Amino acid sequence: MNDTPGWTSPGSAPSDGQDGSGVPRPASPGDANGSAPQWSKDQPPAGQWQAPTAPAPGAPAPARAQSGPGWGGPQQPYNQWGRPPAAKPGVIPLRPLTMGEILDGAVTTMRRYWQTVLTISVTVAVIGQVADVLAQRYLVPAAPDVNADASPSEQLQQSADAMQSSLIGMGPAYLIMLVATLVCAALLTVVISRAVLGRPVTLGTAWQEARPRLLPLLGLTLLVALMSAGIMFVGLLPGLLLGGAGGVGLAFLGGAAAFVTVIWLTIRFSLASPALMLERQGVFTSLKRSAKLVQGSWWRIFGITILTQLLIFLVAMIITIPFAAIAIGTSDGGFGGLMSGTTPENSWSFLIITGIGGVIVNAITYPISAGVTALLYVDQRIRREALDLELARAAGLPGYGG
Repeated sequence: MNDTPGWTSPGSAPSDGQDGSGVPRPASPGDANGSAPQWSKDQPPAGQWQAPTAPAPGAPAPARAQSGPGWGGPQQPYNQWGRPPAAKPGVIPLRPLTMGEILDGAVTTMRRYWQTVLTISVTVAVIGQVADVLAQRYLVPAAPDVNADASPSEQLQQSADAMQSSLIGMGPAYLIMLVATLVCAALLTVVISRAVLGRPVTLGTAWQEARPRLLPLLGLTLLVALMSAGIMFVGLLPGLLLGGAGGVGLAFLGGAAAFVTVIWLTIRFSLASPALMLERQGVFTSLKRSAKLVQGSWWRIFGITILTQLLIFLVAMIITIPFAAIAIGTSDGGFGGLMSGTTPENSWSFLIITGIGGVIVNAITYPISAGVTALLYVDQRIRREALDLELARAAGLPGYGG
């Protein structure tokens, strides 16, 4: 492994005498000739070996024997299992990770390399929110007044038309936010890959390494989105064609089945983005890599992803609600207008204040989301491909080779 994204050759099966990472296993007695262990002929007489006894009361305890390289060196700390703790050159220990360690690694990266991380996330958040504010101000039509005398079907049609107009008006903003979010995820993945090794990275270096992968990353994101939309369309189509009450029930069942399928595929391909960035793979190869890494761990990755999104949602609510209250209070009509049904959605004061809240939310949540995804990828490769040995070697830790 080296200190650039790509790390080690993925997917190679462990060969004879190796553990999957290129590090030879120590030979056991008898391995050289394929025979049983050859013990020395000068063995002590039988029955003259005694088990060690406990020291007398008040006597000092014997020193613990050291193992591994550097026996004569200082005493290594031991954990509760009597083993030396895993090496930690960067933000995570080099061993299989728990959910708490994954979240802690993402937060530690943001705290330790805050200049680079916040420069990326704040810039992307500002670009996305400016596009959103301008689109809502100039492109999204005002909500039509609801006709109280209209029939329920007419009111439903009016709501559908208003939603369609809003989606069309927000289209350019969504596209800008998609590109900005992809750039943010790519840059943060590079930062986290260096943070695992304990090596900082500047914004210029992160951009230089991430720039060649932006178009493949965009293609990967669009492919997964189109795949999900196609599955939902196929699930809803039979019910829409049938119509009537039976069509509604069939559309519900088909939509539910399609939704479950989309969730399954989303988790199955959730590690494709870091695989594409750090292994420099193609789009389809990255999808296959993600499926291979997720296999057998789908529920674990699903649980960590859901809990992470719940945490992000709670953080967003804590920040968004005060800004929304301030925006409503300073807009025309204030809370009284809101109670009477007047919405201040297109006023400049409302859009600017809520936009500031959105920038703060995205600046905090982007690094956490990208960090959890990248560290889940690292964790799965540690579990399946002994990536921890390659990471230790790349970090220059003693005892792991050059």
